Amino acid sequence: MHVLRNGTVVDADGVREADVAIEDGDIVAVGDVGDGDEETDVSGQFVAPGLIDCHVHLMMDGRPDVASAITESDFDHAYVAAENLRAAVEAGVTTVRDLGGTGTLALDAGNAVADGRLVGPRVLACGQNVTMTGGHGHWFGREADGPAEVRRAAREQLKRGADVIKCMATGGVLTEGAQTGAPELTFEEIEAAVEAASAKGVPTAAHAHGKEGLLNAVEAGITSIEHGTFMDREAAAAMAEADTWWVPTACAVFNIVENPDAGIPDSAMAKAEAAVDSFVTSFDHTAAEGVRVAMGTDAGTPFNYFGDIPQEMSYMVEYGMTPGEALEAATVNAAELCGLDDVGRVTEQFRADLVVLAENPAEDADAWVDPAHVFADGEKVV
Repeated sequence: MHVLRNGTVVDADGVREADVAIEDGDIVAVGDVGDGDEETDVSGQFVAPGLIDCHVHLMMDGRPDVASAITESDFDHAYVAAENLRAAVEAGVTTVRDLGGTGTLALDAGNAVADGRLVGPRVLACGQNVTMTGGHGHWFGREADGPAEVRRAAREQLKRGADVIKCMATGGVLTEGAQTGAPELTFEEIEAAVEAASAKGVPTAAHAHGKEGLLNAVEAGITSIEHGTFMDREAAAAMAEADTWWVPTACAVFNIVENPDAGIPDSAMAKAEAAVDSFVTSFDHTAAEGVRVAMGTDAGTPFNYFGDIPQEMSYMVEYGMTPGEALEAATVNAAELCGLDDVGRVTEQFRADLVVLAENPAEDADAWVDPAHVFADGEKVV
């Protein structure tokens, strides 16, 4: 048994002085615990749940032009994924949800972490994202047109073991020729994907920037809206009424607009710059309507590195959330969205996904950066 001694526990349930005991990957005691076989003194520090990132792309490495990876092999992408996994977990991220990659890359990466062959966070994955022919992310996604074909594409991912089905409801910033806010998959096509996933009890996620595509996804029963860039109050109200989650991915847009003249394609830069002001107001709309928020970064997109995932916490607070709300978005909310009922809190019988921080993350969103210690599924990695 490994005991974290003399620390302050902080999670969605509050702040309390308590020791934390870890054994066989689980938190077995919080409070007054006995002697451990191994002990770590965390006096003056804060023990918090590991971060959960609900939107990453393990095959991408943050290069300025992500589409250039189309010329590389799946072997290249696997090496990138392995490096990204280690960078994420060392940054205090103990669960990631991959929302699109080549073939079974992310699903295989998840198995490798679970089997102990790779060091990294727990991986949930969609397999390939479902997109219309020539649609956003087509170069690594599963192209499909019409409800029947989309249903088949979704079922293919489920057969592979997908934890979530991802579809493209609108165009995107990083696909040449795509219009960011324009609808791509139709309501009927999205509905077919949702029906296929729901039959297996699997959640769904929709890439959606523009309002029309976003509303198509909400009406179709999608579980989470990714990005939601051009959301207005009406769209936020529809999401709240349908209990649809929002995953903002602030890191994605800001790491583009904050890196001009750094090799990002001109079309992507122009689309990001045109979207950023609207994106910022989305935080106001979701807060006003009570939309539930889960943390995600779109890690792997330009200059959006896995080791920098905690930066998302600071962005969420900068644009209106409290540090406590950001903590919940990245722990208990993200766990619920991902269908995980034993991570996201520092409590008995939960998995020992823990970070030790110098400052209180419920008061300071920057506290998540550079953790002193990280435990992933009970294993100390930092």
